[in-house]
Amino acid sequence: MMLDYLNRTIMHPLMAWRAGSKHLTHLRELRHTQFDPLEVIEARQLVALQSQLHHAYSTVPYYRAAWERAGVHPGDVRSLADLEAFPILTKADIRRHERSLISSAFDIAKLRLKRTSGSTGVPLNIYMDEAAVQWKTACTLRSDEWSGWRLGQRVAKVWGNPEYRHFGLKGRLRNYVFDRAVYLDTLNLNDARIAEFAASIRRHRPGLIFGHAHSLYLLACCLKKAGIDDVRPNGIISTAMLLHDWQRVVIEKVLNCRVTNRYGCEEVSLIASECEEHHGLHINADSVYTEVMNPSGHLLVTDLTNRAMPLIRYQIGDVVVPSKRRCACGRGLPLIERIEGREADYVLTPAGRLISGISLTENFALLIPGVAQLQIVQESLTELRFRLVPDEDFTSESRRKIAALVEETFGAGVTHDIEIVTAIPQEASGKYRFCISKIAREHLEAMSV
Repeated sequence: MMLDYLNRTIMHPLMAWRAGSKHLTHLRELRHTQFDPLEVIEARQLVALQSQLHHAYSTVPYYRAAWERAGVHPGDVRSLADLEAFPILTKADIRRHERSLISSAFDIAKLRLKRTSGSTGVPLNIYMDEAAVQWKTACTLRSDEWSGWRLGQRVAKVWGNPEYRHFGLKGRLRNYVFDRAVYLDTLNLNDARIAEFAASIRRHRPGLIFGHAHSLYLLACCLKKAGIDDVRPNGIISTAMLLHDWQRVVIEKVLNCRVTNRYGCEEVSLIASECEEHHGLHINADSVYTEVMNPSGHLLVTDLTNRAMPLIRYQIGDVVVPSKRRCACGRGLPLIERIEGREADYVLTPAGRLISGISLTENFALLIPGVAQLQIVQESLTELRFRLVPDEDFTSESRRKIAALVEETFGAGVTHDIEIVTAIPQEASGKYRFCISKIAREHLEAMSV
């Protein structure tokens, strides 16, 4: 389409120039280097890792103290494997030592703040410098293009809490003219909203449909029941939670397009993504270095680009299956076979609305003061249980906030209990689930019949 071409060749470069962003320049470079041999990519990683370690030792108080206690020094790292001697960084470490993890080379007032509870329900503040944001944006755009989508094409997002709404009229104008994104808010899923969204994507013909795995599956089920079979995007990207094979089959059949499974987190952005082969996920080795712990399979991630708040050997909380295969696509970027331990259930309201666990993360764990970790369990259609690990800021006001959020989100007929615990129980996979609802699962399974 002409509008897609103009958006790609004129609007995107113009907006990047106005913002002083180099992400399009980075994108052109990354399109070429992705086909470098693995040995060349690993050599680049080693140089980036050594630079990041020296920077962290010199400017980040937390690392200097932790590494001196462990008897390690950045100069010890002469190969990627040498990083194994360095201490692991946990979510609890980030929460406890947030300010001492920020580099003294940066003015905190000028950094990007990302606040996330993640899929484990543990609130975290992550600071990122602008150069890192631009590089990570380019890495993400490169992997998005593996789905079949091209820069400039319209995007339909099955996603909660659209970001542009936070910026008022300016945000709405940017979305209408530049981003051209159509949203289905997963916090308020019902048949009418899904039907409206289906009509919109049939009218606008987006090049990409992007969203949570469960939400994409739910959309596909609704389209199937409505007999709509003419939605054919160039690409579909599933992210934010585990994509099951049975969900993939339904989505691909209804939407007439292969699903690209993507894996990342707010803390470090893109970690890995499927390519056109859909056989394993390519690690975003230009931005992160990953390690898989034996025998548990827990993933450690080192951010190679964010200098403002370097995350080094960060235990992200997910379990993966590593791979030594080379992909048939010809890219040298290393692979992981699959992600095994990441999921957030839906919750079903008495009104029949489905609310995603990810949306609940955004609207509960981030808004309740004094919550170190949170898990929501739906006991019945009208009963919720909050398993909560409090910190020193948890007060009666926190309890009132929970009550207000429950009534606002689920309705006055839903009751809730607060269970104060010292830790959230772990799944057999080693993963913590933010939200558990057998009722919603049964409802979703019934919808797919």
